[in-house]
Amino acid sequence: MSTLLTQLPALLGVLVGTLGTILATSLADRARWRRSQNVRWDERRLDAYVDFAHALKESYAVALRMTADLRPGSHSHPIDREEGLARLAESDARRTIVWENLLLLGDEPTVVAAARWRDAVWQVERLARGIVEAPPDIAEALTQVNEARDGYYRAARGSLGVQGGSVEQSAALQQALLGRFTATSDPAAG
Repeated sequence: MSTLLTQLPALLGVLVGTLGTILATSLADRARWRRSQNVRWDERRLDAYVDFAHALKESYAVALRMTADLRPGSHSHPIDREEGLARLAESDARRTIVWENLLLLGDEPTVVAAARWRDAVWQVERLARGIVEAPPDIAEALTQVNEARDGYYRAARGSLGVQGGSVEQSAALQQALLGRFTATSDPAAG
């Protein structure tokens, strides 16, 4: 019995060491799994953000081409109304699909910013489709699209933890807009 008592501290030390190793390994594996999941979801979130931006930009580009005649001096290449409507229908279908991915994977600020951008583009699309009459200052609608796009990218970059400062374009596009209006009037730079 005395031999067991003399070896008990060593046995307890081995037992505590083994339990500590199991616990540390388990915690490390759990942390590694969480990091792996975060990277996986960040990649999917990035894809959802990019796909949405591409789809929305596609719709906007078609709408700009359809409204080129409303913007004197526009550099947008006009498009036949029927072809434009067909392209808008295709891009709307694509945008609807990628919107669902954005809703599933995006964080709240990014989804809100995406909805603002989408709504601003919808105003230009409504004009292109002939649903609404051209406002006296179409440049304001285009400026709203550009500012909403900046808000979307700001939110998406924040959601993904992208560093590097501002990538906003609306101020530069506004300057180009003002310069063109005095010279050639093309607000469709964005």
